[in-house]
Amino acid sequence: MSRAYRRSEQIVSDSRIGGLYRLSVPERVDELQHRGWLSAADAERLRQGRSTLLAASADKMVENVLGVFGLPFAVAPNFIINGREYIVPMVVEEPSVVAATSGAAMMARSTGGFTTSCDESLLIGQIHIHGVDDSGTAVEQLAKARDELLELCNIVHPRLTKRGGGVRDIEHHVLRLPSGDAALAVHLLVDTQDAMGANLVNAICEAVAPRVAELCGGGVALRILSNLADRSIVTARVSYQLDDDVRDGIVLASDIACVDPYRAATHNKGIMNGIDAVAIATGNDWRAVEAGAHAYAARDGQYGPLATWSIGDGGELIGVINIPLKVGTVGGNLDANAGAAFGLGISGVANATELAGLMAAVGLAQNFAALRALATSGIQEGHMKLHARSVASSAGVPDELFDDVVADLVRSGDIKVWKARELVEQRQRADVADTPDGVAAGKVILLGEHAVVYGKHALALPIQNAVSAILRDEPTDLEIPELEATIELIKKELGVADSPYSVHISSRLPLAMGLGASAAYAVAIARAFNSKHDLGLDDIAVNKVAFECEKLAHGTPSGVDNTIATYGVSMLFSNDESLNVQRLPDANTPPLVIACSHQSGRTREQVANVRERHNHNRSQYDAIFSQIDELSLAGAKAMRNNNYEELGRLMNICHGLLTAIEVSTPELESMVALARAAGAVGAKMTGGGGGGSMVALCPGRTTEVRETLESAGYHTLALDLN
Repeated sequence: MSRAYRRSEQIVSDSRIGGLYRLSVPERVDELQHRGWLSAADAERLRQGRSTLLAASADKMVENVLGVFGLPFAVAPNFIINGREYIVPMVVEEPSVVAATSGAAMMARSTGGFTTSCDESLLIGQIHIHGVDDSGTAVEQLAKARDELLELCNIVHPRLTKRGGGVRDIEHHVLRLPSGDAALAVHLLVDTQDAMGANLVNAICEAVAPRVAELCGGGVALRILSNLADRSIVTARVSYQLDDDVRDGIVLASDIACVDPYRAATHNKGIMNGIDAVAIATGNDWRAVEAGAHAYAARDGQYGPLATWSIGDGGELIGVINIPLKVGTVGGNLDANAGAAFGLGISGVANATELAGLMAAVGLAQNFAALRALATSGIQEGHMKLHARSVASSAGVPDELFDDVVADLVRSGDIKVWKARELVEQRQRADVADTPDGVAAGKVILLGEHAVVYGKHALALPIQNAVSAILRDEPTDLEIPELEATIELIKKELGVADSPYSVHISSRLPLAMGLGASAAYAVAIARAFNSKHDLGLDDIAVNKVAFECEKLAHGTPSGVDNTIATYGVSMLFSNDESLNVQRLPDANTPPLVIACSHQSGRTREQVANVRERHNHNRSQYDAIFSQIDELSLAGAKAMRNNNYEELGRLMNICHGLLTAIEVSTPELESMVALARAAGAVGAKMTGGGGGGSMVALCPGRTTEVRETLESAGYHTLALDLN
């Protein structure tokens, strides 16, 4: 893992990335890699799901581990801090935090972004001495022995001293206990360099506590660090140019927090929304950060705001935050936690002080976003829209309906999973009310992936009525801009280049998931123009046009996708110089559940990679392809006989062989395991792999398998039974 020094090793663009939220997860990874914010190695780790903590590693960190609890890992772009561009890693489950933070950072760019400073970065170790008869004499003895104590302290961790750290000074404070007795608090001020330093400081306290007690003439009560890191105060500043009424509303909210601890608690909670998210993403102790921040907020005897806002001489809004932050970029659990190392890497910070400044700037940005919302539309508007997106995702809303359903949810004010599903049904019924001009099937390969490239058999099934096309007289925004070239080619092939109709598509198939979406679009659109213009085309002609569209999409297609899309029947096929198709019209469609991973399939790339490995291990790969061929032939027979137990076993074996040729991914493996655990008799990846989809055979367990996969965050569809 490149960790904290990634940005010194590669060139990055500025951090402004508009519309990042509109991209899919794989597209965001691609975008950050393209812009230089992710190395190729880190991007691949994300695609393969290897950027998170493993259960085996977690078991070495804490006790009684059962698994690993997941949280969203996101990034907030647009930050300029001390003249440098940053993309901020954030781990947080609350909607709107990431969007609000990145939006505030974008607004600050016009005034130069954020500035941060930290005059010193010391962690306090405390030794409490009780039973002191004369506190004045004890303080004098400590002052005389200062040099001796410093030497004793710095012997404990000689490597820390060698790196430039160590105990810098010793302070002492006389305390009066509730009983009236005196106690002494001895503070060791430790420069832990880039480490969080808790273990370092605790070890030093324990080592020197006996000598301190001896000097004071008392006993040791406590010896441990303090989480109030007020010798590591980080300051961040920012200014904004705003309308006077918005500016004044923010200043008023800040002033109220200064005198009302109830408001100050909420004010600071918003700040910590941002700071905690960065702390978790970089493997820092967010509980220690929280404890120190809130203790500092009450340092004057009344709890107050960590950030304040005022009006500058030029009428600008000025925000300042002062907050204790002692964080680390080395040591602790960072080496054991791949996710934390990844977060540090994407942040690009070079040391712990820079990371603390980044956190302070994020906290100030989050505070500004919250106060600005309160001063204008209210906090709920943006929060509810983002919450609606989360609910729509949980409800499995199809991609083509997602934005519309989110808008409907917000308008309804009833942002619940059941409501999202109800809205989907309403919209789908409305689409059905318009009789489609053309329909087509998608496809799922049940057995035979990759082996078919080498002349072997594959077994494929249709996803019936997966895509429908309606031609309308009025202009319609194309839901899928990538289809524009396909539509133009179809019109040209059919001789209707001047057709006045616009195309409206309704689809159950996500793109780039190995389910034949591009071919199904082509067939449905070709049939729609055929119907509207009364061209009299038969299926052979439609299939031919769709094949030309597949060339446009994939270069050298096998012809299988367009053939299944056109005829909508199960088939056993091979392609040894030419396409050979054996239709299986009498075979019942098995009870299948298909689930899409979060990574697009990359068939062309996977085929090329397999070919390269085949060239180096020809005999072994030929043997695997021959085994897959036998599985496909046996699978066709089992499907004809409705022998789903046998078909499931064949699918499981095929998945193992596909894993052996390195086309599966950790995410697909997890999905397959989930499906099998939920009762699928067979489950495997389907298509080219490297992402895409998986298919599960679920006689009597379709609902359970589908719910299991959807609860894990995967979009599913089930094949209709004959």
